[in-house]
Amino acid sequence: MSRDINTIELRYLTALIAVSKEESFSRAAERLGYTQSAVSQQISRLERSIGHQLVERPGGPRPVSLTPAGQMLLRHAEAVVARLTSAAADLDALENGTTGTLRIGCFQSVGVRILPRVLREFTGRYPDVDIQLVEMEDDGALLAQLEHAELDLTFTVAPLPEGPFDSEELLEDPYVVVVRTDSPLGEGQSVISLKALVGIPLITYAHLREAHLIENRLGHPALRDQIVFRSNDNGTILGLAAEGVGAAVLPWLSVDPYRHGIRVLHIAGVSRRIIGIAWHRDRYQIPAAHAFIDLAHTVAREEAAAMHPAG
Repeated sequence: MSRDINTIELRYLTALIAVSKEESFSRAAERLGYTQSAVSQQISRLERSIGHQLVERPGGPRPVSLTPAGQMLLRHAEAVVARLTSAAADLDALENGTTGTLRIGCFQSVGVRILPRVLREFTGRYPDVDIQLVEMEDDGALLAQLEHAELDLTFTVAPLPEGPFDSEELLEDPYVVVVRTDSPLGEGQSVISLKALVGIPLITYAHLREAHLIENRLGHPALRDQIVFRSNDNGTILGLAAEGVGAAVLPWLSVDPYRHGIRVLHIAGVSRRIIGIAWHRDRYQIPAAHAFIDLAHTVAREEAAAMHPAG
């Protein structure tokens, strides 16, 4: 079939994306602020330009769907729209300089121990920058938002997945075991070996990138069989440990240093997780973003100095 891609307009692609999400021409029109006939015409023009039927139109109340050709084009359409959205954000940042919006992604341990001190200093220096915070359980979801221009910076844990990312290391965060104060595990010690965890009921995180699951980070996948509870809330994990339900295995930053009823044990011979901050390598960053990164380094150095040595 003949194709004339030079006649394709961006609104045709956004119409295809909307129809795919809404499964209805009328709802897609509402989503875009167009009339239903306008959306239908845009899809028809796109089909003529591409030379393929892109949408199945069953008629009546039944949902519309994309053809295989439509599904293939949809992936490219989403990428094109994402890049143009990124370009528009870059132009806004270039025009605004040190004002505007800075969208920051973080996860719970960083949100408790690092982010508050960074924001205290940052908001004093850049009062005209609107900080928008996005919190997720897993840094993989944050990196996906970063890739699609929905975030400007995000805290992350190395190694990063493949993608258009640049990053800087902030600090090394050791893995620790948290137990009830009167637990016999590691009694009279500050450091234990991985062998000491054999047969112990364990509590740890739930939704993480596969590389960051505790059993994988400790280098002992067999520990998975000892995990009795998983949670993505630090308070829940520490609470379960304080009640003696099991031994919590988590990074040092996730431990509340003021919580009573618990004892913290370092684990010998285990690599620390690397906390970093990442950005999209192809996007322009306003000066305030660089200032945020610098402040994150300062706070991370303070936090690293306060950590107990792993021995």
